[in-house]
Amino acid sequence: MGNSALKAHLETAQKTGVFQLTGKGLTEFPEDLQKLASNLRTIDLSNNKIELLPPLIGKFSFLKSLALNNNKLTALPEELCKLKKLETLHLNGNHLRQLPAAFGQLSALKTLSLSGNQLRTVPTQLSGLRHLDVVDLSKNQIQNVPDTVGELQAIELNLNQNQISQISVQISHCPRLKVLRLEENCLELSMLPQSILSDSQISLLAVEGNLFEIKKLRELEGYDKYMERYTATKKKFA
Repeated sequence: MGNSALKAHLETAQKTGVFQLTGKGLTEFPEDLQKLASNLRTIDLSNNKIELLPPLIGKFSFLKSLALNNNKLTALPEELCKLKKLETLHLNGNHLRQLPAAFGQLSALKTLSLSGNQLRTVPTQLSGLRHLDVVDLSKNQIQNVPDTVGELQAIELNLNQNQISQISVQISHCPRLKVLRLEENCLELSMLPQSILSDSQISLLAVEGNLFEIKKLRELEGYDKYMERYTATKKKFA
């Protein structure tokens, strides 16, 4: 892509606060963007070939939305964690194995999408995020859900298409968790904490495609309590 094309995009972005450049084969984050560090509210560089997010990302202090889906990122810089206004972060389809240690400082974050990466566990850093609504960790390599999940503030947690065989009973203590997606994992029925049914806020539990028949779930103690929540929620949205 020529400089003149980039310049035109930058001029538009200066007026709109939105910089969108997708599917252009970019191999690196455009350094010229930092000239607009105080203007930009939205950056979308999805469907490119970016391997590295430079430390200068920390300068975009007004950024609310950042999308880098389908790139070649293997790690994220600590500087990303300075974005105190960031509400939406989409990083689907990269090669991420972990999140920066300071990720919990992204205090405004509401939506986090990390589908199709190489995470092996539910990142403990997520437990510090107080405004999180939706977390998508589907299509990773997660094998177990640790105790720290009990502090997760999310309303929806998507763990579909992982390799989960163990889930901490703490998941039933999530204060706001209403939707839990666990489809296509490696769960035996005995490994599903019964407290999810009997003693949690969860009103939609999706567990198709595991190592048990769905009808067996209905025989578990607490299933009727879960169905009460499920039906009440259904009525609310009907």
